[in-house]
Amino acid sequence: VQLVESGGGLVPPGGSLRLSCAASGIIFSAYTMNWYRQVPGNQRELVAIITSSGSPTYADSAKGRFTISRDNAKNTVSLQMSNLKAEDTAVYFCKAYRGPLEYWGQGTQVTVSS
Repeated sequence: VQLVESGGGLVPPGGSLRLSCAASGIIFSAYTMNWYRQVPGNQRELVAIITSSGSPTYADSAKGRFTISRDNAKNTVSLQMSNLKAEDTAVYFCKAYRGPLEYWGQGTQVTVSS
């Protein structure tokens, strides 16, 4: 099983980024997909969830600014982030889970700075 995130980088405040996570080795359509983020020294924070049926849920910090989506044909989940703030700076991880099974990607760095 492999989850590979991409799309991170440096963006100024107010800017946008689109993160992607490509999954392999799982029946992607059967898994709930999550995006988390983590700042060094802090716990990993849930950002957004999208169920196998495509229903999204967002953390309060992400509501109105982030959009999670999935493409089951391409085995990918994306996180479109807009109006980015300095406090969004973190390493972003995707996670796939189904029942007791849970898989994580290696993360992609997002830095929001002028």
